[in-house]
Amino acid sequence: MILNGIPAPESYRPATYWEDRARRFAGEGDGLAAVCSYGMPAFYNRVIHFCQRLALDPWLRIRPGTRALDVGCGVGRWSRLLASRGAFVTGVDLSPTMIAQSKLRTAEAGLSNRWRFLVQDSAALDVGGPFDLVLGVTVLQHILDPVALRAAVERMAAQLSGAGRMVLLEAAPTYAAPSCDTTVFRARQRREYLQLFSECGLRVQTITGVDPAPFKTWLLPHFRKLPRPVSLATLALATGLSAPIDAVFGRVVVERSWHAVFVLERA
Repeated sequence: MILNGIPAPESYRPATYWEDRARRFAGEGDGLAAVCSYGMPAFYNRVIHFCQRLALDPWLRIRPGTRALDVGCGVGRWSRLLASRGAFVTGVDLSPTMIAQSKLRTAEAGLSNRWRFLVQDSAALDVGGPFDLVLGVTVLQHILDPVALRAAVERMAAQLSGAGRMVLLEAAPTYAAPSCDTTVFRARQRREYLQLFSECGLRVQTITGVDPAPFKTWLLPHFRKLPRPVSLATLALATGLSAPIDAVFGRVVVERSWHAVFVLERA
């Protein structure tokens, strides 16, 4: 099994996997290799982050004083953005190293009085809500156990205030894509998420897209099979072709988007 640039483990123990990933990459540069595509080139992860930022930004324009929960916060990239806009942010992650990096990077950004970071499992959240905003970016796609997945969504929903909003960005194609699944990642069809959200007492406000250009998803299942110079050149080409399409049309070409942004509220 291949997870983008690095072989996926044969056995997935989430706490061990994410801590190892954090130790390898969370302190390196901007930390994107730990939280975007594991071990992929920096240019590729920067484009992913850019497209995610474009897709999320309309839903992260918050009022000062907003209480926000960032689930699976990684190195704190979204927590820092929210804190810089006046939110009081609680970030949680399974990895102690990710949390240490979040604290360090957020303090260095001069935002020390606006955050707290905790080591917690999303399936057992206990963070003292309610929150006006609950955010999760590419978290659920890495929870393979159905019981843990449902528990995570239920615990996230339980943190919402009555008028609160949940914003989730996940790999959620409208078609089956089993060739992209690995031992640490599941490309669930969008309808599966919609059914799960409904069963967990959540109502969809809207769904927007992120990355409708198909070139990267065509390439990635075959990436490691190619000689390295060929794979890098092909990746650069696919990324270069995708970036302008995703930047311009990502939010509106929803049905063709590989990732989706789900904007939810309590039913």
